[in-house]
Amino acid sequence: MQQFPPRRIVCLTEETVETLYLLGEQDRIVGVSGYAVRPPRVRREKPRVSAFISADIPKILALAPDLVLAFSDLQADIASDLIRAGVAVHVFNQRDVAGILAMIRTLGALVDATGRADQLATAYEERLASKASAPRLSPKPKVYFEEWDDPLISGIGWVSELIEIAGGEDILPKLRFQQAAKDRIITPDAVRAAAPDVILASWCGKKVVPDKIRSRPGWSEIPAVRNNRIVEIKSPLILQPGPAALTDGLDAIVAALCPPDSSS
Repeated sequence: MQQFPPRRIVCLTEETVETLYLLGEQDRIVGVSGYAVRPPRVRREKPRVSAFISADIPKILALAPDLVLAFSDLQADIASDLIRAGVAVHVFNQRDVAGILAMIRTLGALVDATGRADQLATAYEERLASKASAPRLSPKPKVYFEEWDDPLISGIGWVSELIEIAGGEDILPKLRFQQAAKDRIITPDAVRAAAPDVILASWCGKKVVPDKIRSRPGWSEIPAVRNNRIVEIKSPLILQPGPAALTDGLDAIVAALCPPDSSS
């Protein structure tokens, strides 16, 4: 029987897990993605049932969920298997800051926590506005965000927006509207021609190796490389479209854009 609000929720991505904890609704969660790390206690409290594009369907069904939360077309096959098995599935598809805020409010409605979700989203809106209005140096530092290294893939929508909120200028702003990673593939020459002042890198689950970036042909002349301003931002902080990106992810970008001698 379908329950409202749902009592047994499986979250196939990290951001819905974090949001439910922030709403105080974590007791409804019965299974999570293996990538869920926020808050840290989730790894002790909740069974892991999926990766990102794969899931243990029998394990999920054994948990008897009355709602499964998924993300984007990348989890469409998982969602369809669960739907065929009679499970209710809600698939989010947020790709920008407005979408993240809408996800928080929608998830709150799904678990009958509309007021708390609106308060949470409003607090993030106010924080973002405060960060955006903070005094910044001029001119804005030009920023290249690298989501993957082979091939080179630039940052998705919310990352580009957060760079601008932090006081930077995304060197590839038009690519923010491309949802699929394959549509954000760029050439090394395009980055070299744009001459970014700062390179931010988050290689989607693997450690960034700055020396690999420095050694690319012709990149030694890029200001960010020449001035040693290559900064890794950990994937869980920036590449998942949820609360972490709006808080720790944004703070990491702000810190990376500060002039190297700003602490002296």
